[in-house]
Order: sequence, then structure tokens, then C-alpha cells
Amino acid sequence: MDEEYDVIVLGTGLKECILSGLLSVDGLKVLHMDRNDYYGGDSTSLNLNQLWKRFRGEDKPPAHLGASRDYNVDMVPKFMMANGTLVRTLIHTDVTKYLSFKAVDGSYVFSKGKIHKVPATDMEALKSPLMGLFEKRRARNFFIYVQDYNEADPKTHQGLDLNTMTTRELIAKYGLSDDTVDFIGHALALHRDDRYLNEPAIDTVKRMKLYAESLARFQGGSPYIYPLYGLGELPQGFARLSAVYGGTYMLNKPDCKVEFDMEGKVCGVTSEGETAKCKKVVCDPSYLPNKVRKIGKVARAIAIMSHPIANTNDSHSVQIILPQKQLGRKSDMYVFCCSYTHNVAPKGKFIAFVSTEAETDHPESELKPGIDLLGQVDELFFDIYDRYEPVNEPSLDNCFVSTSYDATTHFETTVTDVLNMYTLITGKTVDLSVDLSAASAAEEY
Repeated sequence: MDEEYDVIVLGTGLKECILSGLLSVDGLKVLHMDRNDYYGGDSTSLNLNQLWKRFRGEDKPPAHLGASRDYNVDMVPKFMMANGTLVRTLIHTDVTKYLSFKAVDGSYVFSKGKIHKVPATDMEALKSPLMGLFEKRRARNFFIYVQDYNEADPKTHQGLDLNTMTTRELIAKYGLSDDTVDFIGHALALHRDDRYLNEPAIDTVKRMKLYAESLARFQGGSPYIYPLYGLGELPQGFARLSAVYGGTYMLNKPDCKVEFDMEGKVCGVTSEGETAKCKKVVCDPSYLPNKVRKIGKVARAIAIMSHPIANTNDSHSVQIILPQKQLGRKSDMYVFCCSYTHNVAPKGKFIAFVSTEAETDHPESELKPGIDLLGQVDELFFDIYDRYEPVNEPSLDNCFVSTSYDATTHFETTVTDVLNMYTLITGKTVDLSVDLSAASAAEEY
């Protein structure tokens, strides 16, 4: 271990693994260490025995739940937008050859006490029970504008400058109701709160276009894809990729202590009496607790069930977004459900998550609106964890710390953090103009 590296990465969470892969592909000498004896850090994937031990403290789950090894329960479950930034990043690094994806069945939104399929095109808007007849026509006109909009072709802008016009102003032009705005902003554009309404409309239009293009890609019921066997496959895929490029992985390295020189710049990492020298350190907040601050907490429930969620057209994998306004909250709530069709549970079993940015210390009552949608559950676990963000100045100490995972059940915020960190570390941007067909989703299931 007493060698010099360009970068030492601490923690094998998703963000750290993607960065390790990107940096290795760039030709940097990377050492990747984790204090745990398993991959994934906070974003690990647990079998049933591990899940039981973590939340119940007993070693033996009931036999009727099936074999422990048939469970792959992601601790930070997130779907991937089929044409989104994460998929482009995976293709850029060629890690897709280690993974198999399958399309997600459904994308739904909670409105006025009911679950509805998210309409993403002008034709779906006309059919959606979310809106009355006149509102459907207005929404259809808005969808057509978004579908036809091309940033490079001013003729499609219809005289509007979306870089200066706010989303609120654009929506007012089409006369859309608050409930319609709610599902467009939160379930299509995937905004987490309502700040976007006062920001330039171009961002929301691009997000809506990404949703529609991702939906069209697999002709399925949602724009999302998910790896078979869950997200636990991702860190391992990146570990293999890093090894191909000469990177070194070491698990089970206790007390990884980051060392600094007289100027306060990072100079190495010590574990078990050995020090590896380096120029830069990349890590999750738990490895440098004095360089982060707490910014909130996530409340979540994990359910094991024997049926799909009601009113989702028997979807075996589904996301439901509950916009804040529908619940009288400050932040959205998310329901994520996956099942044996993605090989994350034994046949006939479903795993559901309900998550939100915690506004109280009572996850049971706070998550009730999402849990009520699940129906009967076999087992239910509650969890609350703190979220941190870095407060250091990387240009002074060469430490690059990721932000904790948020409550969203899709990857768009996670990968934005990764790409920003990559640019801070290297001064470059990742080329995401890739051939999207390299990540096809299995359709034989």
C-alpha cells in the first residue's frame, strides 16, 4: 500500500464508484478503499438476513418470506431515466457490459387522493383522467409546444425566450390549473419543491423533453430502467472497470485516516499502520466528518409485500410521486416498488419503499400517505438518516466530498453531484454524447 496515487477514493457508494471509474478511464492512478467488508456504503444492497439484522437485530427472518439470497434490497433505491445522465455516464465508461437492465412498468402521480398514470405526451394528456375536458386541451397545447421546442431552432420558440421567462410565466400563457402544474413540475420535470416556478423555464422544458424521450425509448409504461438484481450490481461493475484500467480496490480497511501536510492539503491516507500517498481524496461524508454539515434527514419505510400496488395496472415495478402540495408538505414523497421480475425478491414478492425529506422525527406518521397506497404488507421497516453536504474548499485542501443521498427515487440529482465533482477534480466535463443503444433493456421478461 505504500505507493503514490493520483487519487484515493474512500467508500464504495454509488457516487464514489462512478467517480473512481471515470478517473480510472482518464488514466489516473486510483486506489479505492472502504472500511466495510462489502461494496456500496450507504447505497449497498442487502439480502434478507442482512436486512433483518440491520432493522430487527435478530438473525432469523420468518421462513414464509423465502430464501435470503433471493433478496437484493437496495438501501438507496433509485430508478434511472432511460436517456438520462446516469445511463449516458455508464455508457461513456463502458460499464454497461457488466450490467443488464430491464424497463420499469409504471410511472404514477398522486393527485386529489388518487393514483394516476403520468401523462407525458399530447395524446396521453387527452386521455388522462387527471384533467377535465377544457384543461386537457390546454395541457395538450402545452405538451405540443414542449415536444416541438428545439433550443437551436428559434422558429420553435414561438417568440418566447425560455432563458429569461420563468416557468410560472410560461405555464400562465397556457392557462394551466394548479393541479396540472403540480404533476407536470413534480412527476414529469421531477422538481423536488416549487422553487422551479420562479426559475427560467428552459430547465423545466428540457426535463419534460428528457422524460418524453426516455418514455419513447422502450415503448413501455415509464421512462425508467433498473438493473436486474438491483443497484448493488453498479459498484461491483465499476470495481471491475477500475481494475481493467489498473485501479486498485481494497475492502475491509478500518480507520481510513486522511493525512494532511503543513499547508492543510491532503497528502495521503493511513490504514492499519500503512500510508498511501496521494494528491487528491474523494470520499463520502462519513470519512471526513469535520468537512461537512448536516442539511436535513430522510425518512423512509421499507415494505415486503406479496402483491403489486393497487391502481398501478398490476405494475411489477413502479414509481409514484406524491407532490408536496397534495399532502400539505414542504417536500415531495416518493414510492418505489420493485419485485421478482427485476430479481430483487423471490417469486411472488415485492419490495416497496416510501421516502421523503423528513419534516418531523416521526417517520411512521409522516410517511403514512405513501404507506396507505401500498395495501397489505408482510413486513414493514422504518428508518431515518441524516443528510450531509461538504463545506470545505477543495481548491485549498484537495478533498472532494460527495453529498448524502436524497429522498428521490430517481437518479437525476445523484448524477449531477457526481459530474460536478468530476469537473472540480479534473477541470474537465464528461462527454455525454454517446450511443444510447449500448444500454438496452431486456424485454424477454
